[in-house]
Parts: sequence; C-alpha cells; structure tokens
Amino acid sequence: MGDKGPHKLTRAAAGSANLRGADDSLDSTRAVVLAGGRGTRLAPYTSVLPKPLMPIGERAILEIVVEQLEAHGIRDIVFCVGYLSHLIRTVFDNRANGHVNISYAHEQEPLGTAGPLRLVDGLNKTFIVMNGDVLTTLGYRDLVRYHREAGNAVTIATRERTIKIDYGVLHVENEKTPKRIVSFDEKPEVRSIVSMGVYVFEPWVLDYVPPGQHHDVPELMQTLLIQGVSVGAYAFEGPWFDIGHEGDYARAVEAWTSGEFEDASRTRNSSTTTEPM
Repeated sequence: MGDKGPHKLTRAAAGSANLRGADDSLDSTRAVVLAGGRGTRLAPYTSVLPKPLMPIGERAILEIVVEQLEAHGIRDIVFCVGYLSHLIRTVFDNRANGHVNISYAHEQEPLGTAGPLRLVDGLNKTFIVMNGDVLTTLGYRDLVRYHREAGNAVTIATRERTIKIDYGVLHVENEKTPKRIVSFDEKPEVRSIVSMGVYVFEPWVLDYVPPGQHHDVPELMQTLLIQGVSVGAYAFEGPWFDIGHEGDYARAVEAWTSGEFEDASRTRNSSTTTEPM
C-alpha cells in the first residue's frame, strides 16, 4: 500500500510547511461527500430515500451540506454514491448548484467509509472528507487552516458528547470469589470526545487504503496511528447532528426549524470556537 514510515512523515512535513504560507481560500480544495450508505438505522424511511436525502425543513440534508461547503469557498464536490444513487443524481441534476461542480464516484458494492476514496480521481492536494448526513455549523476554512498549521496527515473534527447509560452500572471485585459489589452507579453519564464524521486528508494517506476492498475510516486511523503518522483532532463546540437514528433525526429537524443553526452561525462568525488538541 505504498511507502510508509519516516519517508512518508517527511513528505507530510514538507507539504505542510509549504501550505502554511497559503491563504485561507478553499477554491482549490475538493470535498468528498460519502453518500452511498443504506442508512439501515433510519428504516423504514431509508427504504425509499437514501439517508442524505432525508428532509430538513424544505431541503434535503445533502442540499444543505452542499450549500454550506459552497459558502466556505468549496467549488469542487464529489459524491461517493451507491444505494439509490439515481435519486441523488436526479435531485442535483435538476437544481441550481450555484458555483459548485458536482461529480460522482459510484460504488458497485459497498466499500465502507474509506474504501470509496480510492474511486475518486485527482485527489492530489489536501482535501475534505465528510459523511453526507452531518448537520453542523462547522467552519471548513478554520478546519483546513488548523490542519495545515498543525502539519497533520489527517485531522478529525471532534465534538464532546455526553453518553447516558440507561442501566445501573456495577463495579465488581475481580480477584475474589464470591464476587462482591464495590459500588453502584445508577444510569451514569460519560463525557467523551467523538468524531463528527468530517476529516481533512493529505492525498498520500490514500496509499494506506486497499483498493477495491471494504475499508472503514476507523480501520484507516488505526493503521495510521500504528505507523506513527500524525492524526490530529480539531475541537468544535457548536451544533452538530449525525443523522443516524430516528431520535437524532428528530432532534436535528427541531434544531434547524427553531433557528438554532442561524444563531450559532452568527456567533461563530464573530468568535472562533476551536482549540488545539
């Protein structure tokens, strides 16, 4: 899967050094949007619609994603499509897409979240990768700038989330028999840093993705970390919804229609909410 180790790290560092003097324009930065999944957790809705076409207000999630990318200066977007791809093509072939050029990379069979990237031609510069069902006010210029300044091979946009465990959690002695309970936590909450499903990649990272095989982003990240490749985290504090379950979808629709995203966008424009991690 290509050369690895120090040689790769040297290439990454050199590329990042050259980019640090660049402006913040994303005119030449491509965005790859992953829109080929079946969305089984949102069934039965996704039996007739691909998940990225689920409506938020009067538009599909994917239409909002495209408009946001364009607003940040992106001019070239590639959709990686598979399941019900003809519906996605119908929507975007019959709407005004502004100044954005939209093209398609088609999966003949499911390739996961990293595998489809090998189908996209011309990824020879820093590029954005994102899931097609993410609703957020993330600033893509800020994300790419952070990635370049940090000299990362990959930067993952992250969000802190509180995960509630709906059970009483027992802490049990491991060394004694019979087992005795040490403590009991009723429905505890755990705060964790999670991936938002938005990434910035250097092009040579694709050497670590096996062509023509199912391969997911978590697998790729594990490989990069084992190889000592620089993977960074960009902390974001604004609205973010990953439309994975019916409850998540309902909360995203409510937040959008209530104007939460407009308020957050105004706040973000006056104050950047990021920190190194």
